[in-house]
Amino acid sequence: MTGTTSTSSIMALSQQVEEGLKEAELKLRETLAFAAKVEKPYIVREIGGMISHIDNLISTDNMFDRMDKVIEKLEKDRDD
Repeated sequence: MTGTTSTSSIMALSQQVEEGLKEAELKLRETLAFAAKVEKPYIVREIGGMISHIDNLISTDNMFDRMDKVIEKLEKDRDD
């Protein structure tokens, strides 16, 4: 078993989804700036958490993409 099918079937976030997440993050940052002035602290904390989750989602997906490429290269080198 080469294992190449396991990594080649993994798909990165589509450009449309990633752009949508980045737009949502930007809107939430704008909302957070306003909320920090007028809302209760727990609201501000929750908005910050949403921003963090979106950022982590994008970053983690990028990390998995890089790992997939390294794994594919290692498997190819091993099979050669």
